[in-house]
Amino acid sequence: MATPSDTRTFPADFVWGSATASYQIEGGVGEGGRGRSIWDTFSHTPGKTLNGDTGDVADDHFHRWRQDVRHIADLGLDAYRFSIAWPRVQPGGSGEFNPEGIGFYSDLLDALLAVGVKPVVTLYHWDLPQELQDAGGWTNRATAEAFARYARRMAEEFGDRVEVWTTLNEPWCTALLGYGSGVHAPGISDPVAALRAIHHLNLAHGLAVREIRDVLGASAKVSITLNLHVVRPDDPSSQADLEAKRKADEIANESFLGPLLEGAYPAGLLERTASLTDWSFVRDGDLEAIHRPLTVLGVNYYSTARVRAWSGQGQRQQADGHKDSAGNPWIGAEDVEFLPQPGPHTAMGWNIEPAGLTDLLLQLHDRYPDLALMVTENGAAFDDEVTVTDGVARVHDPRRVQYLHDHVEALGLARDKGADVRGYFAWSLLDNFEWAYGYDRRFGIIHVDYDTQERLWKDSAHWYHRL
Repeated sequence: MATPSDTRTFPADFVWGSATASYQIEGGVGEGGRGRSIWDTFSHTPGKTLNGDTGDVADDHFHRWRQDVRHIADLGLDAYRFSIAWPRVQPGGSGEFNPEGIGFYSDLLDALLAVGVKPVVTLYHWDLPQELQDAGGWTNRATAEAFARYARRMAEEFGDRVEVWTTLNEPWCTALLGYGSGVHAPGISDPVAALRAIHHLNLAHGLAVREIRDVLGASAKVSITLNLHVVRPDDPSSQADLEAKRKADEIANESFLGPLLEGAYPAGLLERTASLTDWSFVRDGDLEAIHRPLTVLGVNYYSTARVRAWSGQGQRQQADGHKDSAGNPWIGAEDVEFLPQPGPHTAMGWNIEPAGLTDLLLQLHDRYPDLALMVTENGAAFDDEVTVTDGVARVHDPRRVQYLHDHVEALGLARDKGADVRGYFAWSLLDNFEWAYGYDRRFGIIHVDYDTQERLWKDSAHWYHRL
């Protein structure tokens, strides 16, 4: 089994944390004045989630947050990344804010600070208020404007207690899985809707950064977290496969990195989607609003992808790591095949390749040398079992320990080569509702018995504590 540190050391100010998301852990969906979210609607729609699972109870964090803060403190974490449920603090996504919901997060922030843990707050981790979706959701420009008003209020309420503000978590998933393939809420399969959602999410980020800094000053620490895809060509000597990689990169990565960090959408993507839309939803001044300085870029990493040009013959392979659907998240890359990856694999079917994390961090550093990076999610789902020996319950998860160890080492290698990586957040603190996979996939370093809500540290939690 991997040892906690081997011979590598990290600087004293390197941030060690773990992460969760509101809909995945909170439960209490009908309590405390919370409104309905798109994930409430989606998970209660027959056939949308594995076993019909919902986040109605999840880890019952809404009632058990004090216990969870004790686990965070006992683990010795420097920081805890969690998300605010927009419908808990502003039930309809516009109009009145909910004092009970604001109070819930205020108490959580105070408790974290009391035990010396820095709060890293994500404003949006996919649980859009249903009322906003009824009006068009992220296809609607007004949603970005509503998000900015929400962000401003959160800055006013919590600003002096939040270490880093993360506007959005993985907007690619929101736009391309929610509006493209339809395997995530709100379950729409429409390429134009997905492209509109990309832009309005980018705009929401930019408007939110403006509001946060207007309230807290130019030095307020702001971030966005992207699940940047590490896409490798099947045959690096093939121009067709290199072109396939470029197409996948543009919809997966450049549609966010371009406007956020360079002020422009990739020309290739605009050209390949011209038959779908003229992109007139991008208005004058939008790109300037989106392109705002970041304090740190959050990077979520789990696996890699391998692509080649599709010949057009037979069925196109779509082993991209996401659930199968009639819709396609790879807009503008319909002639790209995603090939099965060699093992080992996690319970999600994702390949395990720590070197991909090193490559990604170095590519980002080379491209944006002045931008600090933070690995805001990294972890693995495996089929965990509770065993009892001499009356003591344990979860032995050596594959997860090895996964975490190897990816921390991969991050260290990137730092050795100059990448300014300032922290690492293990995904996830707790087993939880894994979106369309329900409760079947366990990512936590702490095991949760969903019948009793008992928390039990896995070997990986003990390893992370020692690290």
